[in-house]
Parts: sequence; structure tokens; C-alpha cells
Amino acid sequence: MEIETKTEDKPRKKAGRPLSFDRDAALERAMLVFWRYGYEAASLQELTSAMGITPPSLYAAFGDKEKLFLEAVERYSSKNCDALQCLFAAAPTARDAIERLLQSNAIELTCPSHPPGCLVVTAATNCSASSAHVQSAMVERRDNVESMIRTRIEEGIRDGELARDTDAGALANFYNTVIQGMSTQARDTGGNRDKLLAIAYTAMRAWPAR
Repeated sequence: MEIETKTEDKPRKKAGRPLSFDRDAALERAMLVFWRYGYEAASLQELTSAMGITPPSLYAAFGDKEKLFLEAVERYSSKNCDALQCLFAAAPTARDAIERLLQSNAIELTCPSHPPGCLVVTAATNCSASSAHVQSAMVERRDNVESMIRTRIEEGIRDGELARDTDAGALANFYNTVIQGMSTQARDTGGNRDKLLAIAYTAMRAWPAR
């Protein structure tokens, strides 16, 4: 005689409540707050007020302030890296690529639609020791830009545009340093575009002669 056995149904895990706000739009607004005040100075109240959400909603959607910041930086960096790749691809020579990069930075860093300067350069420069890992993440982002610049310069060397003994690493480091300095100048001068364009012009005079 067969004995019928019953298997108890496991309780189904309740699905999380759907977000009641536009996550992308909220992230964009948080990015602007971090951009204006910096990582540590941006308060939870300022963030939630700008995002139009409550603190529990912020934690539910993004985890915590640090994760929110890193996601905002990822959003910012992805856009910039895509734009940089397109700019380099369109430039006929390495010199043109770097010159266009500096000029576009002078314009972007002083654009009135957002805070002056670069989020990745300025948002985590004055953090306490407890936020060292956040600063390290920003260093990694800046190093990534320098790596892209170096790759474009190395292409110029292979194409014969630059002498074979050109130090691509040193040249990339120089122009990346100029870009970071331009970000600081943009903040200090309140977005003086003419000053940044003049810096870009002067920096290109250091381009090695063939």
C-alpha cells in the first residue's frame, strides 16, 4: 500500500517593493551634490533633499552614502570616458587628440549647467583617514584617464608623429597633471573659461617637436 506523502511548500520570498521614484534621476541629482560639496561635506539631508527621497529610500535603493557616491562617480566617469574615446578616435594625430582634450576640458569644467571643476578630481581631495578607500577609488579613476592619454601618445610614436625615444609615460603624466590643475583653477576662479583655454594653449607648447 502506497503512502501518500505531502511536501510542504516553502514560503515564497516576498519581492521588494518597487521604487517610488526615478532612480536614474535621483542618482544624477546626488552626483551634482557630491560635485558641489565633496564626498564628506555632502550631508545626508542635502542629498535626500536634492534627490527628493527619504533616508530609508536612499538606503534601500543605493545601500549607503559611500555606495551612492561611488555609483555617482561611476556614472560620471562612464560618460567622460566614452566622450574621451570618441574624441581620440576622431583626432587625426596624437597632438590633435591632446589639444582637443585640453580645450574640451576647459569648456566642460566651466560649463554653467553644473558645478565648476571635475567631480573625480575635487570630490574626495580633503577626506579624513576614514575615507582613504574612497580617495583610492578616485586615484584609480584619474589613473585610468592618464592610461588612455598614454595609449594615444604611444600610437603617435608608432605612427612616426613623435620620436621613438619619446617618454610616453612622462608626457601622459604631464598632460594629466595639467587637466587636474585646470579643474582646481575652474573651482578657484568660479569657472573662468578664458583662463583655462589659455592654460590649454600654453600646455600644448610643451608638445615635443619631431
